[in-house]
Amino acid sequence: MTVTWTPGPGVVEMPDGTRLRGRALREPLPGGLAPDYGVYLLGRAPDPVAWDSTWLRWPDFRLPTEPQRAVDVLRAAHARARHERVEVACGGGRGRTGTALACLAVFAGVPPQDAVDYVRAAYHPRAVETPFQKRFVRRCSAGRPPLPPDHG
Repeated sequence: MTVTWTPGPGVVEMPDGTRLRGRALREPLPGGLAPDYGVYLLGRAPDPVAWDSTWLRWPDFRLPTEPQRAVDVLRAAHARARHERVEVACGGGRGRTGTALACLAVFAGVPPQDAVDYVRAAYHPRAVETPFQKRFVRRCSAGRPPLPPDHG
């Protein structure tokens, strides 16, 4: 068993005690411990990393191209965050990363209608950038299928 993140830049502590790190891939890797697992939200495959990772095809300012797979991957990331250092990242670290963190907040117990505000307070004030991303967060655990990719 490894340790999870300690509080610090980009680390969001969820109501259930899980901690996840959000970050921008355009910025240098933060110092300290490396992630055990990363979820990378990009329109094209990311550069290889030395840890376990999953790439979700998620174009900038849009929604994931496979919404149900994205929800499944994020649920698995939430489970891993109980015992591992999990990071979620996109190019700029705000829209897609904020959207994913807001979905993770919902999985951790934040009401869907409050998740964007939660992540904006805990991570970045401009997290989750588009109305479609906000709607995706509300739908990601509400028992309804996520929006189809043509709605992003």
